[in-house]
Amino acid sequence: MSAAKIHLTLAALMGLAGVTLLAAAAHGPGTSGLQTAGQMLLTHAPVILGATAARRAGLLSDLLARIALSVIILGVALFAADLTRRGFYEERLFAGAAPAGGFLMLAGWLALAFSALFGRRS
Repeated sequence: MSAAKIHLTLAALMGLAGVTLLAAAAHGPGTSGLQTAGQMLLTHAPVILGATAARRAGLLSDLLARIALSVIILGVALFAADLTRRGFYEERLFAGAAPAGGFLMLAGWLALAFSALFGRRS
C-alpha cells in the first residue's frame, strides 16, 4: 500500500475519531480533555489530506513530506490518546505522552514547512 493511501486512510480515521470524541464531550461532565483531543484530531485530519495531495502534485518534497505527515499523525494520535484515556479513565496513557505528542506535532509541522521549500514544482 502506498504512503498516500495510508496517510489518506489515517486522516479519515482521525476525522472519525475527532467527531466521536467531540460528541462524547458534549454529553458528559468534565470532558474538556475529550474536547481538546477531538479538536486536535479534526484540525489535523484536513492537513494530512491537503498535504498528501500537495505531495502527490510535486509541491512538497516527497520523502520529507512523507516523514513529516507520519510524524504529525503519530503526534496527534499520542496526544489524543493520552487526553482520551484521561477523559474516560482518569489515568494517563504513560508519563509524558501528551507532551511527547505535542513535540512530534511541532516537529512534523516544521518538517512540512521544509518540504514545501524543496518541492519539485513552484
